[in-house]
Amino acid sequence: MLKRTALYDTHVAAGARMVDFGGWEMPLHYGSQIEEHHAVRRHAGAFDVSHMRVVDIAGSDARPFLRQLLTADIDRRGPDQAMYSCMLDECGGVLDDLIVYRRGNEASPFRAILNAATADRDLQWMGSLVSDRGLRADCRPRPELAIIALQGPDAPGVLSRAQPQLAARALPLASFHSMWTDAAFVARTGYTGEDGFEIVVPGAQAAGLWHSLLDAGAAACGLGARDTLRLEAGMALYGQDLDQSATPLESGLAWTVDLDSDRPFVGRVALERQRAAGSLRQLLGLKLLDKGVLRAHQQVQTAYGDGQITSGGFSPTLQISIGLARLPAEVRVGDTVTVQLRGGAASAQVVKPRFVRHGKPLV
Repeated sequence: MLKRTALYDTHVAAGARMVDFGGWEMPLHYGSQIEEHHAVRRHAGAFDVSHMRVVDIAGSDARPFLRQLLTADIDRRGPDQAMYSCMLDECGGVLDDLIVYRRGNEASPFRAILNAATADRDLQWMGSLVSDRGLRADCRPRPELAIIALQGPDAPGVLSRAQPQLAARALPLASFHSMWTDAAFVARTGYTGEDGFEIVVPGAQAAGLWHSLLDAGAAACGLGARDTLRLEAGMALYGQDLDQSATPLESGLAWTVDLDSDRPFVGRVALERQRAAGSLRQLLGLKLLDKGVLRAHQQVQTAYGDGQITSGGFSPTLQISIGLARLPAEVRVGDTVTVQLRGGAASAQVVKPRFVRHGKPLV
């Protein structure tokens, strides 16, 4: 049986098309995925992302535990700052990508947001690391909490109209910072390439918050628009652009890996060996030059060998087809490659893997 978020009845009442996403019954769209996409780029949209797992991490060894678990160093983040990182297996494969928030309150100093499809496995892996290394850390899932993402250039205005008291504390936040109150947790993070907030509240309060945001001008948006928005922003999707078969170094996420210090973390040895070998695949962007649509798993032929598209689709902002592809290390931005579409071969240009930011085309 599929799981449901606290907003399930709200989505059904609004006429959302519901689909199975990672074992959860989630809204794909509310009538027009394209209109929802444009609403976020031009104004503001609200997404129910309560299928993602909130985990609070506490205990006297919470900080050392995260320093061993993650590729990025939590010690480089101060109180109320957020950190994007990867969690690896011993071979360097990516178990999950996640955001960890550091809190000033030592009673529960850290909060992580895990991907829905991998959350159970992640928690088991985290628990094993705590046990195997004799650490005093508690990873407590918070299934009673809901998450609403408010994204778009008018997100601050919508939040101010909908929740003025919450906005008074949230609007001064810099990017990748967070704030905590007794009623809510708010982070200035997102997955669309736009300004915005991710708001965590008890599930019983989710419907009231949701309706207040829509009444203040936000459009209700489903997972379809979320996917095209994140693709335009060049943001990886776990299960497509990264997984255990690839390391962060070949997934466009080398910037999340701390190999400059001597800090040991799970998968570090494998990454050092891979970097020393000097033969890496890389994740780059593709812009289709011919007619057609780029899709995941299509073969990409280059002068240096074959690659494969990991994510692809039509860009509503650019009005062309774009994609992310894992390609040989020798391929460079500006190269022309050949993609095997259903209707035959088509040309594509290699570009930096970020197509749109803050509503403006980058390619």
